Amino acid sequence: MVEVVTVMGAKVLERFPAGSPRGSWPAEEFAARRRAEGEPATVVMDLETDAFLVVVPARDEDGVRADA
Repeated sequence: MVEVVTVMGAKVLERFPAGSPRGSWPAEEFAARRRAEGEPATVVMDLETDAFLVVVPARDEDGVRADA
């Protein structure tokens, strides 16, 4: 099950440990699959948790992107 958290106007779809032997690749691959499905997924680094986060813009209650 994917944990979904809203942070600073973005929804976190998935987290990947930065200490992974493959670095950010798993996060980038996950984001690429989401983009292929039409989601504007981006990879960001969370320095506090030492993890790569795959995020999409948060949507308000009407389904409209908060940054639109």
